Amino acid sequence: MVNNIESERRRLGLTQEELGVKLGKGRSTIVRWEADPFTITGTYLVQLAQLFECSTDYLLGLTAERVPQGVA
Repeated sequence: MVNNIESERRRLGLTQEELGVKLGKGRSTIVRWEADPFTITGTYLVQLAQLFECSTDYLLGLTAERVPQGVA
């Protein structure tokens, strides 16, 4: 499975702990999300997409495009 959550977190230079603090979640939750992004609830998926400035589909590995064409 594509792990775009981990790659986006690393792109921003965040540790799992730091990302968890930004979202009000613990490191173990971030580890779980990175292992299986389909365990993320809608609210947090949207927050991650906003933080990473990418689409939710990209975070879930449903598309290889970070941002859909025509959206800038």
